[in-house]
Amino acid sequence: MVQRVSATRAFARTAPHVVPVLDRAVHRLTRGKVLLSARMLPGLVLTVPGARTGRPRTTPLACMPEGKVEGAWILVGSNFGRTGHPAWTANLLARPDEAVVNWRGRDIPVRATLLEGEERARMWEAALVFWPPYAAYQRRLEREIRLFRLERR
Repeated sequence: MVQRVSATRAFARTAPHVVPVLDRAVHRLTRGKVLLSARMLPGLVLTVPGARTGRPRTTPLACMPEGKVEGAWILVGSNFGRTGHPAWTANLLARPDEAVVNWRGRDIPVRATLLEGEERARMWEAALVFWPPYAAYQRRLEREIRLFRLERR
């Protein structure tokens, strides 16, 4: 049921204004121990300098842990199926070696890589198995949803 609701346009209009705000507040209050949205999907908090300002930008995000060893994650720039790329993707493109994730209460410096070609296609299929609503998001969009791999530095 959660997946069906999250694939709707109503969710895409509402969630970006509610989910990140709640996640940031709870994450801050629990000193990085709890991320509400991680109750549905694994989640992390990404901090990366802004592409234009250089000021730190912090965004709670769903993620797809990659591999058995903690230290690599796939991020899907779906923006809840809204038209534009999420701002955090531009920040990662501009400053791929300056990102830090908070994963389970620990800050981990990471390097971001935009996935393209066959590698992106393979990870997109894995993302659809992981969270099927991504397919509904992509159908609504003219842009290709960006996928990033984050790896420990």
